[in-house]
Amino acid sequence: QTVPEELQNGGGFGYVVAFRPFGTVSWMQTVVASPDAARYVFRNETLPPFSPYEVKVGVYNNKGEGSFSPVTVVYSAEEEPTKAPTTVLARSLSASDVEVSWAPPRENQHKGRIQGYEVRCWRHDEKEENAKRIRTVGNQTSTKVSNLRGNVLYHLAVRAYNTAGTGPSSAAVNVTTKKPRECSQEQWIQRPWGQRPSLPSLPPFLSLLQVLYRWNRQSSTSVIETNKTSVELSLPFDEDYIIEIKPFSDGGDGSSSEQIRIPKISS
Repeated sequence: QTVPEELQNGGGFGYVVAFRPFGTVSWMQTVVASPDAARYVFRNETLPPFSPYEVKVGVYNNKGEGSFSPVTVVYSAEEEPTKAPTTVLARSLSASDVEVSWAPPRENQHKGRIQGYEVRCWRHDEKEENAKRIRTVGNQTSTKVSNLRGNVLYHLAVRAYNTAGTGPSSAAVNVTTKKPRECSQEQWIQRPWGQRPSLPSLPPFLSLLQVLYRWNRQSSTSVIETNKTSVELSLPFDEDYIIEIKPFSDGGDGSSSEQIRIPKISS
C-alpha cells in the first residue's frame, strides 16, 4: 500500500523493494521512484514456477532512507496442474443425485498448488462440452451432483485447477441414476365396500408396494411388502382398520394413497 502524502515528510519520495530467494542470505534491491507506485514486477526467464521469495519494502526521500516493512513470502506464478486426478469413482444416491470421489493427481507440487477440483457431468446423449460443472475448494475429494434425471446413464470426469488454469481431465466414469420413485395418488384404485379391493398394475419403474394397516384406535402400524397387485389381510371383525398403499424402489418411497377405512362388522 502506498504511503499517504502527509507521512512522506519531504520531496523525492519513493520505495526500495528488497527480495531474495527463500532460504538465501543476500538481498537484491531495486528503487521505485514514484510515491504513487503500488507494485513492482521482477522478471527472470529462468525462474522456476511457484518459487518462494522473501520480500520487504522500504521508503526513502531526499533526506535519506526510512524503515522497511516486515518480511513476507511471495511466490512466482504457478503452472496449471499437469496431471489428472486418479481413482475416480461414482455411485448413485437416488433418482436425482450421484456421489463422485477421486484421489489427488500425482505431480510435482513445486510447480503450483491445487486449489480445488472441477467435476463435469453429462448425459450419455449429450456432448461433453455441455456438461454440468461443479467446483470444489481445497482438499475436498468428493462431492454430490444433484438435479439429475432418473434412470439415466451419466458420464463424470474430474480435473484439478489453480490460479493458472485447469489441468487435464481424468478418464470418464459411468453411473446410472436410480429409478424414479414418483407415483401419483390417482394411480390407486379403491372400490366400494363389498367388492374385492385391488391394486393397479405396477408402473415399470416400481419394484415393490407396501401395504400399511393398523387399528383405527392404535398408532402402531403393520406392513406387508408385495410385488403383486393384490393382497389378502386377515383382520378381526370387531375392529376398525385403516389401510394405506405406498410404492417404493431403490430410488426411495413414493407417495401414500388416501387412507382406506375398513369398518368393523357389527353383530
